[in-house]
Parts: sequence; C-alpha cells; structure tokens
Amino acid sequence: MTRSRSVSALTVVVVAVWLATVCGPPAAFLAWRQQRLVVVGSPEAQAGWDAFRADMRKQSGRDGPVQRKVPKSAEPPELVWLRDYAHLAVIAWVALVGVLGGFLAAVVIGVARGVPPLRSAAQNQPPGQRDDEKQHQRDAQHTDE
Repeated sequence: MTRSRSVSALTVVVVAVWLATVCGPPAAFLAWRQQRLVVVGSPEAQAGWDAFRADMRKQSGRDGPVQRKVPKSAEPPELVWLRDYAHLAVIAWVALVGVLGGFLAAVVIGVARGVPPLRSAAQNQPPGQRDDEKQHQRDAQHTDE
C-alpha cells in the first residue's frame, strides 16, 4: 500500500469516527429521552414529586442545622429538563464535540500526511551563489586585507 492510499484510508476512518462521535450520542440521548419522558411524566412520578414537596414544606419551618426550601416547580425537574431543555444539550454536544473533534481529526490527518521537507533559499540558488559561499569569500577578502 502506498503512502497516499494509507493516508486516504486514515482520512476516511478519522472522518467516520468524528461523524459517529458527533451524531451517535445525541441520537442515543433522544431515544432514551422518549423512553424516560413516559416514566417521569406518569401520574406516579407526579405523585412522588408532590409528596416530596409536601415533605419539604413541613421541614421548612423547623429549626435545625439545615434550612429546607420548598422547590418552586410543580413538575419534577427531570420532566421539565427533558421536555423543555433537551435540545440545548444536543446543540452543546454537536457544537463542542464537532469543533474540538474536528480540530483533533485535522491534526491527526495532518500528522499522518507529514510535512514535506523545506528547501532553504540557499538550496534554491546555484552553487556559486549560496550565502555560505558568499560569506566564505568575504572572510577570505578580509583576511587578505
């Protein structure tokens, strides 16, 4: 396998991994979200949340080392988050992992391709005109003087 083929194959693999990393977790999260919304949106979950709030209301007036506060939300926080804010988690994932993963993929591909050796300006000039030879000639002149 030639170097260009191996770099092309690596590029395909890196891009595929990057796409799977950007798209896979949000897809899995959205599938899990649908299942979880059924559970936390049930009347049993709401009854549990109401019981918890009632208990906090009883404990909020007591003196003790910890002052309890009654949660303001009438719905369970998990339900509110999954229903109203899940899209923000997906956007944040795609933005952060997309940019950081894309940068990492570009670095891996760039390192795999390598950098061609740089030619100095002295190598581009004819042999008699190289800077080191000019310096040698000037040194010889100064020595003669």
